[in-house]
Amino acid sequence: MITCHCNIITEAEIEQTIVAMFDKDRWQLIVPAKVYHALEKGGKCYRCFTNVVDIIIQTSDACHARFDTPDADMISYRAKLLQLRDNYTGDLHEGQRQDTRAA
Repeated sequence: MITCHCNIITEAEIEQTIVAMFDKDRWQLIVPAKVYHALEKGGKCYRCFTNVVDIIIQTSDACHARFDTPDADMISYRAKLLQLRDNYTGDLHEGQRQDTRAA
């Protein structure tokens, strides 16, 4: 499934990039900008960043399960990811301010 239409990036490409990043350092905080940098792409409209954060959360949970990370250690890490997602979804709807109108 295509996650970023501007750069034509699939969900699988994002997941593979995240797994490779965790293989290097499983405690790094991965954000969309890091993923895009690793893919040698750049955010354009940023509408996909909320979805990318969700993919980061799901993939990081799977990776840490593979590493047998204790649940207590995951609590603060996951809280940082959820806060990041909230930053991208604040008063935005698909990357646009609510007072923005089409046309």
